Amino acid sequence: MRSVIKVINMNTSEDISNINSAISNNQGVIACRINSQTKEIEIIYDDYFITVDNLIESVEEAGYAVI
Repeated sequence: MRSVIKVINMNTSEDISNINSAISNNQGVIACRINSQTKEIEIIYDDYFITVDNLIESVEEAGYAVI
């Protein structure tokens, strides 16, 4: 499964690192690509293990706002 989510308060390289860690720590995440220009995160994952709602929750728990 592939999903793209948009984060509005991702501004620094530290933010990108924090978001990458929050997403990558979930079982079932295969790949994650973060575009700091568009503030979008493209995630490829196995939906047997995780849903897009779980991924959004992980980003929000790290302190970032998803739209």
